[in-house]
Amino acid sequence: MCGIVGAVAQRNIVPILVEGLKRLEYRGYDSCGVAVHQDGALRRARSVSRVVELDAQVRDETITGFTGIAHTRWATHGVPAVHNAHPHFSRDSIALVHNGIIENHDELRAELKGRGYEFLSQTDTEVIAHLVHHYYEGDLFAAVKRAVLRLKGAYAIAVFCRDEPHRVVGAREGSPLIMGVGQGENFIASDAMALAGVTDQIIYLEEGDVVDLQLGKYWIEARVSAGDAQGFERVQRPVRTVHAHTGAAELGPYRHFMQKEIFEQPRAIADTLEGVEGISASLFGDQAEQVFNSIDSVLILACGTSSYAGMTAKYWLESIARIPCNVEIASEYRYRDSVPNPRQLIVTISQSGETADTMSALKHARSLGMEQTLTICNVATSAMVRECKLAYITRAGVEIGVASTKAFTTQLAGLFLLTLTLAKLRGHLDAGQEAQHLKAMRHLPVALQAVLALEPQIIAWSEDFARKQNALFLGRGLHYPIALEGALKLKEISYIHAEAYPAGELKHGPLALVDASMPVVTVAPNDTLVDKLKSNMQEVRARGGELYVFADADSRIESDAGLHVIRLPEHYGPLSPILHVVPLQLLAYHTACSRGTDVDKPRNLAKSVTVE
Repeated sequence: MCGIVGAVAQRNIVPILVEGLKRLEYRGYDSCGVAVHQDGALRRARSVSRVVELDAQVRDETITGFTGIAHTRWATHGVPAVHNAHPHFSRDSIALVHNGIIENHDELRAELKGRGYEFLSQTDTEVIAHLVHHYYEGDLFAAVKRAVLRLKGAYAIAVFCRDEPHRVVGAREGSPLIMGVGQGENFIASDAMALAGVTDQIIYLEEGDVVDLQLGKYWIEARVSAGDAQGFERVQRPVRTVHAHTGAAELGPYRHFMQKEIFEQPRAIADTLEGVEGISASLFGDQAEQVFNSIDSVLILACGTSSYAGMTAKYWLESIARIPCNVEIASEYRYRDSVPNPRQLIVTISQSGETADTMSALKHARSLGMEQTLTICNVATSAMVRECKLAYITRAGVEIGVASTKAFTTQLAGLFLLTLTLAKLRGHLDAGQEAQHLKAMRHLPVALQAVLALEPQIIAWSEDFARKQNALFLGRGLHYPIALEGALKLKEISYIHAEAYPAGELKHGPLALVDASMPVVTVAPNDTLVDKLKSNMQEVRARGGELYVFADADSRIESDAGLHVIRLPEHYGPLSPILHVVPLQLLAYHTACSRGTDVDKPRNLAKSVTVE
């Protein structure tokens, strides 16, 4: 979602701010802006175009400065428009950028209007800028601390003042914010990748932290409570060396980042499994064996694509590890009355490790007394990893495309390792089975390369799909979540309405939609349900529907009129979902290309969803 970059230096920091925004474009945004302290005044440029246009604007207007902030905005309050873009000013004295949502902004807006403040935007962010200005009495750090005590909701902010050159103050609550330590200069950002090539010395700010950045020095204070009173106390946060590789954001020979990331999956899986010589609880942390031996069930909390990874894992955990498993949509879980079980393992799944709904659901579970926690996450330094007892870090690398691909398949790999570990500890995995599963996992990169070789056949299908407005996806058992993921990918980037159903449910309603204009995509591995699936396919054909089937080589499903078949090279048993999702990714990608949509930055969506 929204991205923040800020800096205090003794050099022109505008190129650093703009380059930082370019590195944050993958998060998704609909406007961008930069503000600096220049010649004793605040100067600003804002745009509803891409960062490259903002870059041209600041060059044309000769905007330079030693202190400044920049932002990419994903609209929540107010339409994408220049007057709603960040940074926001208060009386040409305070400049501020903000990620998150302020829940009490209406109340604060009414109060500030009563104090004579004029609002020029529809954003909740402008409220914070005016509030800081209201409390400002010559010390920006003090003003920000007073202001954030009034805020309800989630925020990461960076702010500077016309009257205090060489000073930027940041604060966070519920949205990620990091600080970069340089040589005589300091930086702030929502993501370490924004500072790649600038500094690798990173401080991860914690909930309630307020940081004061100046030339060659900084300090952090944390919010503390004493009864009903709240205040701040000085704290130390560790400085970590973080290598945010700049090469990860290079497109190379590919047309889009999504295409690049689809084709990176063999490497990503291999990296995720690197060092796995055998199945051991230690893969998940030093306390893992103790934790795993204390649990009697699993609860998976996740959103979007990650929730479909969790749904797939439920099949594995219950059939292989023989342990009960529930999967909850994180954004719903914390708002319903559930039955807590202290012996339940809470598993969160997140690509970024900063997903607000999932983090809130995790904290809710812990508040109910469920302290046995594990995350499957792609970012080792993320808030989710710091919050959980145990972790398995996938090694997908930076994923730029908003529609997740390699993060999903590496999540599945991590979840399969969790399944095997719990199965072994519970006496449901003998040495022979362990060796067989490990051999299959090590072969996954080769098997994925063979699936990727099907791309030309899938491109031919995509030309048909590009002319459609609706699609159905069918799967059974272990592959129903894969059908859900395929439908999600198609709707995300091609804007074709797509739904997924368990194939057995077709006759309980969705069959009414089937006609010659409704393509029906079917995931058809050669497993125990393939004969049932063939019957469901006949129901589609009998209604004149057009079938597009991804089948295994030995499933004996033949192409015919109205029945199009692409064969995957081999059946892969329990790991088949990892192979079968790849052609669905390619189908969505090439359909979107045919329709001319913005594949990597689909409308209305964001990569890292850091607000509820």
